[in-house]
Parts: sequence; structure tokens; C-alpha cells
Amino acid sequence: MAAKYTKELAQEMYKKMSLIRHFEESVKRDFLAGEIPGFTHVYIGEEAIATGVCAALRDDDLIESTHRGHGHCVAKGADVKLMMAEIFGRETGLCKGRGGSMHIADFNVGMLGANGIVGGGFNLATGAALANKEYLKNDRVSVVFFGDGASNRGTFHEAINAASAWNLPVIFVNEMNCWASTTPYRTTCNTEDISDRAYGYHIPGVVVDGQNVFEVYDAAAEAVERARKGEGPTFIECKTYRIEGHFVGDPQLYRDAKETQKIYEETDPLKIFREKAADEMGIMTREECDELDEFCAKELEEAKKFAMDSPWPDAEGYMKYVYADE
Repeated sequence: MAAKYTKELAQEMYKKMSLIRHFEESVKRDFLAGEIPGFTHVYIGEEAIATGVCAALRDDDLIESTHRGHGHCVAKGADVKLMMAEIFGRETGLCKGRGGSMHIADFNVGMLGANGIVGGGFNLATGAALANKEYLKNDRVSVVFFGDGASNRGTFHEAINAASAWNLPVIFVNEMNCWASTTPYRTTCNTEDISDRAYGYHIPGVVVDGQNVFEVYDAAAEAVERARKGEGPTFIECKTYRIEGHFVGDPQLYRDAKETQKIYEETDPLKIFREKAADEMGIMTREECDELDEFCAKELEEAKKFAMDSPWPDAEGYMKYVYADE
């Protein structure tokens, strides 16, 4: 098992997961302190999915995100300083402070954007795949991340049908975190595995442990290879759990906090990584993980300072960047 995972890959994946964790903990803390405008949704406890998928991609591949998009952005390689500035609404942010948490994007690293519309990313990723295959004639792959709730939207079925019919290089990554806002998925889904829907469109459907970054990476690498070879889309269902509320500050009256904490303690992807990489595979030590945690903590301190030292946008330029220049 360990032979196919280099130490360099393992270190990069743990670093990305730790960076996401530190980023989200910082955002959560500052939002609750009233420092961040608007709403924000954090990715704590789901870090292995974005990390494992993006580790299998090239820099020029594309991803489309959700309202819970910070983790995808970090995993694809966006600068956390510019991300933090964006979330604080500063001019130095990735979107010049105009997008904020739910609309953060970085085209430079192939991150097409978080999306405040549930299920809004399916057709964007599928359209990007169509453009790359039919018009630009390259072998880029597109990925769309989405939750179990979004899988019930019409846009999902439209996009996956088109992707299958046209054999497009797009990968559907379902972050099956058991909650659609405040609704448990059993209320709206009469299936154990949402990936079963893939068979209706004659594409592969794969179920993986979304808390195990190595398992996610394996499935993503296989799906990417299929897509690049012209064999079409894949549906990857990553079993996870939404540890945090729907949004930061959510009172979560719809579930038992003790049960959620217990799930977190048992399924924390950073903890599982340490057990796999250090104890079972021997490709990293726990001390090396500690060092990366310290590095990421400093990165986030610097990112927060950069954001707070950055200027606010000029109020007179509120329409700037809204439309493309002619």
C-alpha cells in the first residue's frame, strides 16, 4: 500500500489538510467575534475530501465549489493571504473584497468559484469540461463538489446526463455529510448510497471513506485518468459528516451536540492521517505532522495580519469588477 504514496505526496496532503483546518478555525473565531461580514460556512472535519481530490489534479485542471468552499480553494492552491483578505472584504482579496466567503474564486489556480446557490456548480463544471474537450481541444479535467442536498436538485440530473451523453471529462464529487442545511439526508433520499444514481446515467459510481485522504486520492486519481483518456465522467461519493453547523453561529437545535462531538473525535481526518501515515504505512512521523501544524498556524497568523493591514475598497468604486471590461 505504502509504495504508491511518496513522502512528498503525504507531506503535501497533510499540509493542505492542516492549512484548511487552521484557516477555518481562524475564520470561525473571527466571525463569532463580529469581525467578518456576511455569512460563512466552514469545512472543519471534511478536509480529506478536497485535499485528496485536488492532489490528483494538475494545476491547470478546474474545480467548481459550494457555499462551503474555503477548503476547496486552499486544496487547489489559492494563497491563504489573499483568501483571508477576501473574506474580510479587503481590496487585496482574491475578488477585490467583492465576493466574500460564499463567492470566493481564484481562476489562476483553476478554482472557478464558491457558489451561494445550492446545486449551482454542476452546469458550470460540466460546461467547462465541454469547452475544454470540444473547443479548446485539451485534456483538462473538471471537478464539481456538492453535498447530498444538492444531489436532489434538477441541475444535478441535467448536468450528469449531459456529461454522460457527451462523454465529458468531469468528475462529480459528492461530499455526503448527512445534512442538507438542517435536514438529515434520510428525510429526502431513499437510498443508502447517493452514488447509485450514477448507474442510471451509465457512468461509474464509487463510494469511499471521505475521512481517509488516501482512499479519496486513489478514487480521484483513477477518475482523473479515465477522464483524460476520453472515457468520460465518474461519480465519487465521499462519506463524511458535517461537524459544524450549517453556518457559523448556527444554534444546531436539530441535533445532539454530544453525538456530533463523538463523531468528530472518532473520524477527524487529520487524526486518521496520522494513524495511517505514521503508524501503519511509516511514510511520515507524528513529529513531522506536528511541525507542519506549527508551520500552518504561522501561515494563518500572517494571513490574518495581511488581511487586517489591507485597505477597504473605495466606496465610489462599488461597481468596479462587476462587469468585464470591453
